[in-house]
Amino acid sequence: MRKVLALVVSFIALAEVASAQTFVWPQKWTVAKPSEVKRGGTLRRAVISDFRTFNPFITAEATNVPDTISPYGLVRRDPTTGDWIPYMAESFSISPNKLEITFKIRRGMKWSDGRPITADDWIMTWRIHTDKAVGSNSYDSFFIDGKPITLRKIDDYTLRFIYPKTDAEALNVASFTPWPAHIFGPVYQKEGAEGIKKMWTLNEKPENIVSAGPWLVESYRPGERLVLKRNPVFGEWNKDEAGNPLPYLDRYEIKIVKDVNAALAEFLAGNTDVFFEVTTVDHISQIRQAIQAGRLDATIKVNASPVASSQFMVFNWNKASDLFKQSLFRSEKFRRAMSHLVNRQAVVEIVYGGLGTPMYSSVYPVLTQWVNPKVPKYEYNPQQAAKLLAELGFTRKDREGYLVDSKGRRLEFNLSTNAGNPQREQIAKLIVDEAKKVGVKVNFTAIDFNTLVGQLLSSGPDRPFDAIIIGLSGGGLDWPFGSNVVPCKGNLHMWNKSGQCLDPRETQLDALYSRGRTELDFKKRVEIGYRMQEIEAQLLPVIYIAGPNYHTAWNNRLGGEHPEAIISAIWGSRQLELTFIKK
Repeated sequence: MRKVLALVVSFIALAEVASAQTFVWPQKWTVAKPSEVKRGGTLRRAVISDFRTFNPFITAEATNVPDTISPYGLVRRDPTTGDWIPYMAESFSISPNKLEITFKIRRGMKWSDGRPITADDWIMTWRIHTDKAVGSNSYDSFFIDGKPITLRKIDDYTLRFIYPKTDAEALNVASFTPWPAHIFGPVYQKEGAEGIKKMWTLNEKPENIVSAGPWLVESYRPGERLVLKRNPVFGEWNKDEAGNPLPYLDRYEIKIVKDVNAALAEFLAGNTDVFFEVTTVDHISQIRQAIQAGRLDATIKVNASPVASSQFMVFNWNKASDLFKQSLFRSEKFRRAMSHLVNRQAVVEIVYGGLGTPMYSSVYPVLTQWVNPKVPKYEYNPQQAAKLLAELGFTRKDREGYLVDSKGRRLEFNLSTNAGNPQREQIAKLIVDEAKKVGVKVNFTAIDFNTLVGQLLSSGPDRPFDAIIIGLSGGGLDWPFGSNVVPCKGNLHMWNKSGQCLDPRETQLDALYSRGRTELDFKKRVEIGYRMQEIEAQLLPVIYIAGPNYHTAWNNRLGGEHPEAIISAIWGSRQLELTFIKK
């Protein structure tokens, strides 16, 4: 009943607005002047993993459809300054005690089906994200020390966030993308979390996928292609400085290919416009050769910045069906031995052609102000690995040369990563080879990305994997530790998904995460972050490996890239809304 009344009020309020309150995209975010841009055309790219869902409440992977079609919320960061600025909000104010932020929502914004965007949409989206039974990857960000951050509707265009404690991530929390209450609300009220999880599968008709962002789903063919089209109502309130509606492009086509090499081949052939997966010297060399030979009219930026993601190996602590392995994977000494078998410098040289960065911490290398330079490192050292394994009882080898304990149990585990990512596959093979040298048998398999993610996100006492190589991206610049990674109940607390801390240092990290997130003094927050990295290094819940530096390439038929000073792993090479086809 309340929802119906609110919608009626919303329609009346909308009728009172002569036109949408406009967000003007600053000229300084692009090298192109509004007078230079052309409208229309299609941006083309390739991805190496098929999509899992259109549903915004059950996505966890970095490249997903909901974040692509509608990536923004009440506030966003200005890439030229890093400051938070109002976006879907017209303005915001922070209470003197820093525990409340009140947002005035921009009037006149509409969903792609023409319905007004109001406070109800944020309220409903927040309610669904914070329903544990839904399993949203955003669930953890709405809690501090187990206490919920709550939203209160003041009126249709005024929304208040109320924090149980001061929160360094307050604006980041408030930046979540709203989804239509008039679509999800009735299902949630009638069927709860189970109803939500059944919505917007990949079989959903494209015309039913409603967006507030720049794109709409036009068509999807599994394993082949996702085609997005411009959301016309987005341009009613998103304009460039000349008043032109955004985005400039008509379409955004995403081709699904089998692996990175196939994606590179498409770019070299001029069939795609951007290549975000430039990770090796070979990629750089092939692109440069094609440009120099006149086969490709493109731009490549090499070593634009350190990497803003992590690559790591994680062991499964929840393996009740194999207590031998479970005990092994929970052993700090075992994980330290495995870290000593990771030849990070070889990864940088062989996998990334020397243009990479070794990693020893959960903090991305690009966030230099957050990286603890004194964090303990367990460098490549097979002798030290063998010594640690001997201390665990693996002192002799079987006839095939693999270590066994006093009961004859072989030191052996399965390792997986996503198929189609040759860099991760190469890293895995290096680990297999180094492990074999000291007598550890590692059985490597590359599997489908969605299957891999399903295994990693599984919970309970017996999860279906031994070890996985994968990476993380995203996370806040104000507090770089993941709300869904560090706390023991986090959705991406991937080594231990039992729902409780199993090691006292997990409990310590959990507590420090809360202290840091609620500390508003930057220097004190950094000190807490340093301490967290020291404990991470002792516990070694995951073994960080290395990552490529940030390189990027685009076809010169595209215009509207960022100014040189902005291009980095944090901000990327362009805003798609300001990108256009110039020839």
